Amino acid sequence: MRSPAAAVSFAGCRRCGRTPAQTLVSSSYSFRWSRGMKGRVRTAVPSSMNEALVRVSMLPEEAFSTPDAYHSLEPVQLERFLERRRANPNFPLELSLAENLVEVLRRANGFVPSAAGSILLDDPSDKKEDRRQNTLTFIAAFGEKSSCLVGATIPADQGIAGRVYLTGEAYSTPYAPSDRFFYRGMDEQTRYQTESLVAIPIRIGQEVCGVLELINRRDAPGYSQEDRNLLEIFAGYISISIQNVLDGRQAQEIAKRDNLTGLYNDRYLHITLAETIHRCKEGGQDLSLLFLDLDYFKHVNDTHGHLAGSQVLREVGHLLRRNVKRAGGIAARYGGDEFVLLLTGADLERAIDVAEEVRAEIVATTFCDGPGDIQPDPLCLKGITCSIGVATLRQHLEPDLPLEASKSTLLRLADAAMYVAKETGRNKTALAGQPVRRRAGSDVR
Repeated sequence: MRSPAAAVSFAGCRRCGRTPAQTLVSSSYSFRWSRGMKGRVRTAVPSSMNEALVRVSMLPEEAFSTPDAYHSLEPVQLERFLERRRANPNFPLELSLAENLVEVLRRANGFVPSAAGSILLDDPSDKKEDRRQNTLTFIAAFGEKSSCLVGATIPADQGIAGRVYLTGEAYSTPYAPSDRFFYRGMDEQTRYQTESLVAIPIRIGQEVCGVLELINRRDAPGYSQEDRNLLEIFAGYISISIQNVLDGRQAQEIAKRDNLTGLYNDRYLHITLAETIHRCKEGGQDLSLLFLDLDYFKHVNDTHGHLAGSQVLREVGHLLRRNVKRAGGIAARYGGDEFVLLLTGADLERAIDVAEEVRAEIVATTFCDGPGDIQPDPLCLKGITCSIGVATLRQHLEPDLPLEASKSTLLRLADAAMYVAKETGRNKTALAGQPVRRRAGSDVR
């Protein structure tokens, strides 16, 4: 079943202010009014599920309450499970993933009362080409022993959850211990007795990324097809919750980035520079700032055109990203052909070494040597150079300088040093308030 294209709300009916069994908002859903014990409730469901949900929508709010505690991984622990590609661009809401997962479990339990349940996801940062070698992590759970279950892992090729993950097909059994797919490891670990069980795949786009699982159906010998249909809807909500967070992350990341080079932009640089200076002062760390400007870059634009110039800037961005990653810092495009490298914890000597590594690599690089994203024809530009100015927190700033003044002064000193490098020959590194380190020529061809 496809994930429902709906924004999820558990706030209740806005017209009467009462909390219904479930309120959904979506243009792709058919709406119908039903009378529940709490009053008139507007319920939206896929057309094929109308009758089923009209019946369950008459549940009182008490049906969603349970003495069992609900648990999930802490937000920091959930981070790695969000290293995924966004599959659907239609849900821009920013939600708390941990709260949403717990709420989805709570509501799923309200519709399909069970003694226990869990949500398992694979780890996108540790995915194998053979999906059978992946692991599934319990990221949210409720019921007896659920607090010790969260964070536990099982192999993706074991158990009913593993079967659902690998096949992408829902599965249920009235008595799990006699089922050939059942994995007894978790029962043995938690000393819990699983009887009936249902597992539903969770998808991001077309790819299965996890499993929604309920255990020991209350007031019934097992899980019906109607139960499975309802839980497929809730599995869709989990997918939406994950995608909402991915949307928010993506929007935040786009706002930080320069469109051409993919480096951070100047707006983000100013924000993070102030924060980094504060942290370094508090923690007694040094901080180095490198201000880099390409030499004679106007000559590239005038001779080969602005498309070639843009391609060079993009390739310089890739080069800086590689170098700054090795150095443990960040790189930003300040504007035009100017770039800033921020190296946390790097003293003056280390900053000079990084600057010289970058300068030497730019000199040695042949730019536009193949079909590029912007410049389709190879130009093989050699001899492009840069001038770099270096300033450090400890070496060049007064320790009691206010934060904003520290930020602007560090930038200004590195910028001034970069101009010293240009005025004394280009293709060199200069230090703030000191003579240039090296002199060399530049000849862009």
